[in-house]
Amino acid sequence: MEQSQPQQRRVADQVFQESLDQLEDILQENSTEDEEIPQPQLHTSSLSEVELDQDLTDIDLAALEDAVTDIEQYLEEITNTKEKL
Repeated sequence: MEQSQPQQRRVADQVFQESLDQLEDILQENSTEDEEIPQPQLHTSSLSEVELDQDLTDIDLAALEDAVTDIEQYLEEITNTKEKL
């Protein structure tokens, strides 16, 4: 014999609520695990600042100048093309 529609809805609601409870438990477990992981410090250490300075000084100036020149040429071409239209 088939269950009545209100009874099916109650069963479906109960299953859904149980799923939500399980999801809440999983999320709470994950949040407690996240709390146990040490958060990175906001202030960088002096070692990483030194590494960053070294990375910045490794920039090839000639390559940077070439890039600027290419960008300027591109912008001039675009401007000339728009003027012709």
